[in-house]
Amino acid sequence: MPRASAKTAPPAPPSARQRRKEARPQELLEAALSLFVEKGFAATRSEEVAARAGVSKGTLYLYYPSKEELFKAVVRESLGAKIAEGVAELGKHQGSMAELLTWMLWSWWERLGLTPAGGIHKIMMSEAGNFPELAAFYTTEVIEPSCALLAEVVQRGIASGEFRDVDPDATVMVLIGPVLHLVLHQHSIGAAGVEHAHKPTPEQVLGLQLELMFEGLLNRPRDPATGRPPA
Repeated sequence: MPRASAKTAPPAPPSARQRRKEARPQELLEAALSLFVEKGFAATRSEEVAARAGVSKGTLYLYYPSKEELFKAVVRESLGAKIAEGVAELGKHQGSMAELLTWMLWSWWERLGLTPAGGIHKIMMSEAGNFPELAAFYTTEVIEPSCALLAEVVQRGIASGEFRDVDPDATVMVLIGPVLHLVLHQHSIGAAGVEHAHKPTPEQVLGLQLELMFEGLLNRPRDPATGRPPA
């Protein structure tokens, strides 16, 4: 009589303890981002991060052996991943480069400027001089790839004839200046709840920034006398 074939039992669901362990790195990064933005890098202590995440200091060091490594992980998670998404979008984008630039600027404001991740830029502006190794890391991981991404978008627009023949790197500085200003304000004076009476909304500023930017960037016929596109 043939033996009945043994059925493989379905894997047991992970225990609550196992799920907690798998989620712990993300919990630590969230706690660290929150404290870094609240207090700055120098003033944040590792034990505070551990306490906010609900773990011991020893557990924190198991995942991130120093406060510097923890900060780098926060930057990679919060900013590096967003830059990678932009690179992926550029690779598959089929529309105009003006559309892509518009999406990038609005997306970065909504997903960085309006979130705690935007506070990382304020930290670097205020503390980079005291932590040159972190400043070099931030330059390599954030500034250089994000500028290269935007410059590539501009360069492709120039190559297709959509944009005027401008310096891509200088154009990037013009593009990101207002966004960075809004981000810094959001996480400094804005965070203090102090605003002047006639301050426009960030949405108004970004909308006008895009309008003015494309007024000068799009490759359209220009009046020889003024150098401007005809009205």
